[in-house]
Amino acid sequence: MTSERISRLLRDHPLVDGHNDLPIAMYELCGYDLDKIDLGGDVPGLNTDLPRLAAGQVGAQFWSLWVPPKPQAEAVHRTLEQIDFVYRLVERFPDRLRLAVSADDVETAFRAGQVASLMGMEGGQSIDGSLGVLRMMRTLGVRYMTLTHNDNLPWADSATDEPVLGGLSEFGEQVVAEMNRIGMLVDLSHVSADVMRHALRVTSKPVIFSHSSARAICDVPRNVPDDVLTSLAANDGVCMVTFVPMFVSQRLVDWVAEMTGSDAAPPPTSMAALREKFGVEPPAATLDEVVRHVEHVREVAGIDHVGVGGDYDGCPDFPPELPDVASYPVLFEALAERKWSDADLAKLAGGNVLRALRAADD
Repeated sequence: MTSERISRLLRDHPLVDGHNDLPIAMYELCGYDLDKIDLGGDVPGLNTDLPRLAAGQVGAQFWSLWVPPKPQAEAVHRTLEQIDFVYRLVERFPDRLRLAVSADDVETAFRAGQVASLMGMEGGQSIDGSLGVLRMMRTLGVRYMTLTHNDNLPWADSATDEPVLGGLSEFGEQVVAEMNRIGMLVDLSHVSADVMRHALRVTSKPVIFSHSSARAICDVPRNVPDDVLTSLAANDGVCMVTFVPMFVSQRLVDWVAEMTGSDAAPPPTSMAALREKFGVEPPAATLDEVVRHVEHVREVAGIDHVGVGGDYDGCPDFPPELPDVASYPVLFEALAERKWSDADLAKLAGGNVLRALRAADD
């Protein structure tokens, strides 16, 4: 049976998800208090807890360190608080989680039956314009930085803000170069297409998109254009496909545009909010649409350059077939039924992003 095949595959090959917003979700729910919410049991208010990570056969998770970009002066210490949360989370569940700061750490944790816990900063606001802070974040174990979040920074344009620089500033190039030097992956999710192209021109190491999908399938600025996917292959990087409905479903994007009378790409919006606003049921994103993104990235960039980055706990809704971190086998079963080989599924699961991480390690 397909489900048994996928279960065996994910026992042998670590599934590495590129982006999970549990830290900020726990801040909003309980101020990071692990005594108030027991992640060792079922937590209905979240997409993520340890039982569902096990059910989803997740082998490694990049925990996202996201903090509001404003006020900028608070971003560094709030990021440090999130790093502290990840450390304490791992300490709370030492039999099930292990802090990972390298690809070898991921393999060690996986062999021990633990979820390797990696960290990635979601937005350059977390370094407050300081290369020294960047270096110290790497020392603390942060393995990628998304260059921007939803707002422009003085040194890089965001996908969802008005373009100012048309790419990276001189300091933005210095940030990329220093990330290459210290072994921190450059993450191009959230940045403008011009920043994507600029960063790919100046980087000396593979880059990733920790949670982005294909713009040819869903035409929103947060997704990756085909020319960038082609450049990504030459860079040996990885696009980790996300499950966020507004980045996955062109039907949903078109429906919102029709209902609002605006072609401007809306932010990720809850189905409940759309239902309340318009008085009708919005179209739900589907597993089949996620599959289309995965297969498009494979077709354009190649099988060595695709991964998964669900963005769980960073969005109010997900496709009904993929509601939480227990859902990854559902996606892999769908791809297996579309004649994906075990070797290709293993690359999608984690082989590709671990290759990029090893390149940064080197």
